[in-house]
Amino acid sequence: MKTQKFARESMAISSEIVLPNDTNTLGNLMGGRLLHWMDITAAISAQRHCKRVVVTASVNNVSFSRPIKLGDIVTLEAIVSRSFSSSMEIFIDVWVENHSTGERIKHNEAIYTFVAVDQLGNPIAVPETIPETELQKLRFDGALRRRQLSLILAGKMKPNEATELKALFSPES
Repeated sequence: MKTQKFARESMAISSEIVLPNDTNTLGNLMGGRLLHWMDITAAISAQRHCKRVVVTASVNNVSFSRPIKLGDIVTLEAIVSRSFSSSMEIFIDVWVENHSTGERIKHNEAIYTFVAVDQLGNPIAVPETIPETELQKLRFDGALRRRQLSLILAGKMKPNEATELKALFSPES
């Protein structure tokens, strides 16, 4: 029987302060720096889920909704949204804290995929993910559709095999 883990067990949180070396000429955090921070936080989350070495397989989606400014305190929260045979989809939410009020505002989000590997770099099985909150359940359900779309785009799945995607466009009567 395959092992299972609650999504909350994979939570990874990190905080950074945006320094001058992290910014572009407009004083905004460079996207590449944010991607780097997200990759590290997501890797920690994936590793917590499977307790194995993990590698980044893909950056599936990144949303740069609002600029992050010099001096901002950035908090990244990563959690495994769903696991498959050897891969894990990780959602990363990026929050910026208001210096004077302490209010946190969501600025960005991303979805990464990691694969667990053995000492030779070969993919290995990971535990199933058990979502608990409504948000976790929503992201869990969407993960299969996102995976099928990625597999179709990579030529690894035929569109007519994508049962979850077909259900979106051809609901049963």
